[in-house]
Amino acid sequence: MYNLIIFIKKRANFFLFIFLELICFALIFRNNSFQRSAFINSSNTLSGNILSLVADVREYLYLKEVNEQLAAENARLHGLSPESLNKTLAQNQTISVSDTLLKQQYTYIQSKIINNSVNKRNNYITLNKGSKHGIKPEVAVISSNGIVGITKDVSENFTSVLSVLNKDAKISAKIKKNNYFGSMSWDGDDYRFGTLTDIPTHVNVKVGDTIVTNSFSSIFPENILIGTIYLVEKDEGGNFFKLKVKYSTNFKNVTHIYVVTNLLKDERKALEEKSQKSDN
Repeated sequence: MYNLIIFIKKRANFFLFIFLELICFALIFRNNSFQRSAFINSSNTLSGNILSLVADVREYLYLKEVNEQLAAENARLHGLSPESLNKTLAQNQTISVSDTLLKQQYTYIQSKIINNSVNKRNNYITLNKGSKHGIKPEVAVISSNGIVGITKDVSENFTSVLSVLNKDAKISAKIKKNNYFGSMSWDGDDYRFGTLTDIPTHVNVKVGDTIVTNSFSSIFPENILIGTIYLVEKDEGGNFFKLKVKYSTNFKNVTHIYVVTNLLKDERKALEEKSQKSDN
């Protein structure tokens, strides 16, 4: 305390000068509207810039959390979309009036890829969620840009996914504009491209046509984007096209995905197996 008093006494003239300067500025801003307005505008600009900078820093620090919230919200909205609802007709037995009932057919679980490969013949993906989060084997995995793969092995906290970039991955697909269907596969060459086969040569196809999933799949919802036709060729037999398709999903940088479960899959599978047994 004594040192502080000595310090003030030594610099008393300086502090007096600062005090008088502040009084002068206060009188100028109080009695002159132009100077007062200029000062207020300058201070508002400065404070606005500081607040904007603070907001940008805060936004950056919470960017990961915001992205996760958005991914979770997208998953919820996917579950509410018309494509996730099964439209069935319930007919009244006496009046024969059809009433459309909407029953949820697909659920969406947001997850994150923690391991991935694209340069092997058989590529797999690892997710950071598992059975305790509701994920099961043999259900679809998609991104906001298109298909990713099919879940294979599931532990309590993690899931292994059979990537589309795998020789065992066969996806039922169709040309969106005309509904002609075929089989999508990967030839093990370039991670950006797959091959669509079994499309007859009389079908009108061209480069740029959109390829999506079809209703034949009990795993993927219908009309999930797969990619676009990049090259049109005929197979060796000459009766079918061999279409080179550029995947809409970039497997090099995909991170956030959705695990999509068909709630009616088991019912459909049981019915189809029963029909096949009755024919044999």
